[in-house]
Amino acid sequence: MKFTFYKYEGTGNDFIFIDNRQNKFPKTDVKLIEKLCHRRFGIGADGLILLEDDIETDFRMVYYNSDGNQSSMCGNGGRCIVAFAKNLNIINDQTTFLATDGLHKAFIFDNGIISLGMKDVDEVRIQNDYVFLNTGSPHHVMLVDDLNNYDVKNNGAKIRYSDLYGKAGSNVNFVKQISDNHFRIRTYERGVEDETYSCGTGATAAAIAMNAIGKTNSNHIKLDVEGGKLEVSFSKEESTYTNVFLKGPANLVFKGKIEW
Repeated sequence: MKFTFYKYEGTGNDFIFIDNRQNKFPKTDVKLIEKLCHRRFGIGADGLILLEDDIETDFRMVYYNSDGNQSSMCGNGGRCIVAFAKNLNIINDQTTFLATDGLHKAFIFDNGIISLGMKDVDEVRIQNDYVFLNTGSPHHVMLVDDLNNYDVKNNGAKIRYSDLYGKAGSNVNFVKQISDNHFRIRTYERGVEDETYSCGTGATAAAIAMNAIGKTNSNHIKLDVEGGKLEVSFSKEESTYTNVFLKGPANLVFKGKIEW
């Protein structure tokens, strides 16, 4: 079987994209997806994303982690699939599409930057040393002092597999404040089971968490991730965060064919 694939990255978070509007990709083959994402024996990526037809929207996004299992929403992947859809001439400069957490709208700017609408957040769980919230994927957010030298992989894994989150686990974000509306973030992603260069839902979670605990009063947050820069904006209505947008780049790396 031979498929054309596209490799995209959003602030270093990289994905394999396949146009599956003909429903020919073996999407239940966990081992195959894992192999395609493997950085030694496959194409190499943090995840694989299928673009499929949808009756009510422009397209459907189906996301798999690099372990081969279908997962929850991916913000960087969401921006990248918008760029992919435009490359396929499915959309122009704005779109509405369906993902696992519901409908998303997005806008493409002239410089290639994509602003992606995220789900509303109506519950932010604030604890003494961390915040937990779901921005399409579950996220544990905590402040650390020495982020440069912090052991993200091992400390992230301990929290991800702890009794706090049970079998499902959680993504884990470590944050340091730079200024009033500017933060740096490093993320351990479940399913990848390692630190990634960027996590879109994690950046969104960090921005909302920092607002919720009073570290910033701004509703427009700048975030430095390992792979670049993202921005998150939102409105706050009582305890609910609405009009949440994740803004950043999405770039085609290369296109190829693979046979197995």
